[in-house]
Amino acid sequence: MTSQLPGPAGSPAAAVRLTGRTALVTGGGSGIGRACALALAEAGALVHVVDLDAESAKDTATAAGGIAHAVDLADRTALGGLPRDIDILVNCAGLQHVAPIEEFAPERFELIQQVMVTAPFLLIQRCLPHMYAQGWGRLVHISSMHGLRASAYKSAYVTAKHGLEGLSKVAALEGAPHGVTSNCVNPGYVRTPLVEGQIAAQAEAHGIAPEAVVGEVLLDRSAIKRLIEPEEVAAAVLWLCGPHTGFVTGTSLPLDGGWGAN
Repeated sequence: MTSQLPGPAGSPAAAVRLTGRTALVTGGGSGIGRACALALAEAGALVHVVDLDAESAKDTATAAGGIAHAVDLADRTALGGLPRDIDILVNCAGLQHVAPIEEFAPERFELIQQVMVTAPFLLIQRCLPHMYAQGWGRLVHISSMHGLRASAYKSAYVTAKHGLEGLSKVAALEGAPHGVTSNCVNPGYVRTPLVEGQIAAQAEAHGIAPEAVVGEVLLDRSAIKRLIEPEEVAAAVLWLCGPHTGFVTGTSLPLDGGWGAN
């Protein structure tokens, strides 16, 4: 377990203490999920790190003083080995596939729904009895601006994120009498392996430099012309688990650099 001492002055963990709480983060091996796991651990929570990649899960769990679980979220039976006594659930795991609808492989579409909608539903269902019994719980879902808007060629991802938004709202309504909140965090383009892969693919497709992809393609409608850092998303997740957000539920929190305003 990590140190229970307050985080450095100015860090998000300095304002949010989660000592005694247990969290589960999917997709915790890298990117946003890893940043969330580390932030929750710094705030004092015991973190279960779930990832498809066993080494990545172990690496994050070691850094967070938590417990690693190598799990394929598309396999319903595999979810049965995860703990139920979870106070904070962060649904972060995701994958992307870019193709026109008429060329989109149906099995790929189904896989993305399984990982990004069905698995969150099953994990919520698994954790709610414990949360209800204690009268406190936090469900935080890493959605996307694509949960609020659409982009061409991302039919499966956009569909899944919109589905996650609806699931979060229903969980918020049902959880409210029991002290359980449910919210989505909606970042724009974050500096993650998934986005780095998109940048490389777009650079090759358009015959331009990766830097140009970021400024001219991905961030075309964003007022702030930089990628979001995973730690910035994790700070928002941590805030939603803190002492002053018990009345925040059923919301979608954009971290979009002004994309939605344009």
